[in-house]
Amino acid sequence: MQQLEQTLKTALQAAAQAVFNQEIPAASLVLQPTRKDFAGSFTLVTFPLTKAFGKGPEQIGQALGEWLTANAPAVAGYNVVKGFLNLEIADAEWLQLFTELSQQPAGAPVPFDGPRNVVVEYSSPNTNKPLHLGHLRNNFLGYSVAEILKATGATVTKANLVNDRGIHICKSMIAYQRFGEGATPESAGLKGDHLAGKYYVLFEKHYREEIKQLEAEGVANEIAKKQAPLMLEAQEMLQKWEAGDEEVMALWHRMNGWVYDGFNATYANIGVDFDKFYYESGTYLLGKERVEEGLQKGVFFKKENGSVWVDLQAEGLDEKLLLRADGTS
Repeated sequence: MQQLEQTLKTALQAAAQAVFNQEIPAASLVLQPTRKDFAGSFTLVTFPLTKAFGKGPEQIGQALGEWLTANAPAVAGYNVVKGFLNLEIADAEWLQLFTELSQQPAGAPVPFDGPRNVVVEYSSPNTNKPLHLGHLRNNFLGYSVAEILKATGATVTKANLVNDRGIHICKSMIAYQRFGEGATPESAGLKGDHLAGKYYVLFEKHYREEIKQLEAEGVANEIAKKQAPLMLEAQEMLQKWEAGDEEVMALWHRMNGWVYDGFNATYANIGVDFDKFYYESGTYLLGKERVEEGLQKGVFFKKENGSVWVDLQAEGLDEKLLLRADGTS
């Protein structure tokens, strides 16, 4: 990237000479990454050039952009936003840069002036179902970014934050208790994460049936969703989990173990790895403490049923539940 930036500065110096008959030192040309909401890769700040060129910043940007697209092979296009000239880089330039980098010995550091210590978090799945297409995309992008940063000489920590607890996990656990009949990944012929996902789907299937039954008995939909026996059982299980119930914890460890085996097989198949795993089960108590602090400070509020919320309507969002009425998170 430094080489490409130097190429652009050399082209800009030539443009300044050709268009304005001015010799501009490379140090006077301020290039920065283009903002994501504009087309381009590099942006020249034209405000510092107004005195030397005797023109307004937009005029300077327009004139330089026209010359560059006509005469500089590295520049494929441009756009001007007030005092900022956004430059689009030609595909051939990127290909040349890629070719040069690919020919370097494996592990050879690439000069880069970015941060030296970087945490890249990716994957971050839930333990009630298999990795889906979004997780795969996240894995490939996260791993690639981490490896690219490592190639620049940065110290990179690849982190995976696993959502391993909560009502959605209890849903698959309740369904397994109800319908599993002691099945294991081996007996079912399924990867562990697929087995857990099977029972999560079964929960939703039977839960919807219970809602329909309650509605047929005259119960309103919103009330039926809360009073369906399966949902009440899942909520009770979450309370037992947070209380450390031995039977519930044993089932949680067993099913999560199956899921981790499945995840690890997928990670090995697609060729990604991690340096550090974090688990929500290890941090949720800290989160509950922070909610209590926020409640005491008036940042959050409590409803009549005892649930704790944050009001984000001023930010164009909605009210967000932080703690349920039964105290679970």
